[in-house]
Amino acid sequence: MGYVFAPAPIATVAVGGSDDRLPVRRIFCVGRNYAAHAREMGKDPDRDPPFFFTKPADAVVDAGEKVAYPPETENFHYEAELVVVIGKGGKNIAEEDSLSHVWGYAVGNDLTRRDLQLKAREQGRPWDWGKAFDRSAVIGPVFPVEKVGHPVKGRISLLVNGEVKQDADLSELIWSVPEIISILSHSITLQPGDLIMTGTPAGVGAMNEGDTCVVEIEDLGKIETPIGKREA
Repeated sequence: MGYVFAPAPIATVAVGGSDDRLPVRRIFCVGRNYAAHAREMGKDPDRDPPFFFTKPADAVVDAGEKVAYPPETENFHYEAELVVVIGKGGKNIAEEDSLSHVWGYAVGNDLTRRDLQLKAREQGRPWDWGKAFDRSAVIGPVFPVEKVGHPVKGRISLLVNGEVKQDADLSELIWSVPEIISILSHSITLQPGDLIMTGTPAGVGAMNEGDTCVVEIEDLGKIETPIGKREA
């Protein structure tokens, strides 16, 4: 059997302290998982069941790579996030067993075409055009649990051109990592290489051509993303 055209390359992210790369299977994202961010987006932060959206695996961008200002938007946003990397698959995972399925953690930036996302939300349509575009998932080096443990607290911050825009603590997550993994696994069978972006704190805002965005999470380091000229 042959392929009618060449298969796409495997999407990968860096591994902290190693030359190895980690293959990415899928990217799941949790919407509005910090109360203050839910409020700034005009939603009630009550603890309703979490909801998820996705990005394609090949949307990943390494830390330090330039990201061109994307097409079809005039409101290109940053979102600092803790990223969970699944290392052991499973379905219907009990909350108390969830962390045994985690390979490691990384710093992430969920890039968003906010105007397209909000228009889709107003029309009751999926968020794909606002969230799942090319090079929309900046993922820093993944650090294995053996080195960093399971972060439950610690500062998460984002700066644009040196100015602090987001500043919160991981303890402020509405839905914890074990809860997110368990809930997600009851709808979709998780597999090694699945990434979960756990949500962003308040303070989201726009970036422009020439800006530099830096996301930092305590004990996981920082990632930097320069924003290039608008794509033609």
